[in-house]
Amino acid sequence: MIEAMEPPAGAAGARIPGPRQAAEPVLELRDTAVRVGGRTLWSGVNLTVGTGEFIAVLGPNGVGKSSLVRAVLGAMPVAAGEVRVLGARPGRTGDRIGYLPQRRSFDASMRIRGIDVVRLGLDGDRWGVPLPLPGPHRRAARERVAQVIELVGATAYAHRAVGECSGGEQQRLLIAQALVRRPRLLLLDEPLDSLDLSHQGGVAALIGRICHQEGVAVVMVAHDVNPILHHLDRVVYLAEGGSATGTPQDVINSETLTGLYDTPVEVLRASDGRLVVVGRPDSSVGGHDAG
Repeated sequence: MIEAMEPPAGAAGARIPGPRQAAEPVLELRDTAVRVGGRTLWSGVNLTVGTGEFIAVLGPNGVGKSSLVRAVLGAMPVAAGEVRVLGARPGRTGDRIGYLPQRRSFDASMRIRGIDVVRLGLDGDRWGVPLPLPGPHRRAARERVAQVIELVGATAYAHRAVGECSGGEQQRLLIAQALVRRPRLLLLDEPLDSLDLSHQGGVAALIGRICHQEGVAVVMVAHDVNPILHHLDRVVYLAEGGSATGTPQDVINSETLTGLYDTPVEVLRASDGRLVVVGRPDSSVGGHDAG
């Protein structure tokens, strides 16, 4: 499924804004909680995200990691606390948010070209049909699409049918789609989940580079923190109705996770630097051994 953000109100077509700077935080969550069917998935999340910061949302399966992204998008209400996105309530700033939902690979029979997938980020809300606007606007659109394709390293295969691209290549094209309107916030829901280890590393490095060099704030739901560990500024760990927020070192340790789960949890560092959680099933930090 290809997601396209709606164009800004009052625009004749999808605009191509220039880089923006703002003093306010890109994203704020204050004592937020989410409940589903009377059950508290997580609570007490306090987070302020600034320009160019890379944040990971971690936690076991079923704890509601994706619900945090939906709350930021305004697609799900919080049960407590407050969410502010670029100084406004969720759902008011969609033109400044890039969003990549959970997905599987495109079917091999999909014939749409990679460049057209990216272009849908500009005009997909109009079924991808460019409006008959004057030449300069159309040239600017073409230039922006080419620019963002180059940014993600997809120029070599952008004119290939997307179904013929590898999983890593498809993910780069979808990241380009999410970036084409120059968002200030990029929301990624498990973008590495269906990739092999080599592609995970490449896409993780790409996201880190975009975040820090382009000044885009990134909030990424992750099942395994290890591919992105060295790119992160902070993590939000959701578990058992509670949460912990801080640097990876402050949160992904035995003391913090033991407190969250109220049961002994040990975090080990392997010889290659990967984190391994021992003592809790589905800990969603890295490899784990259920004790």
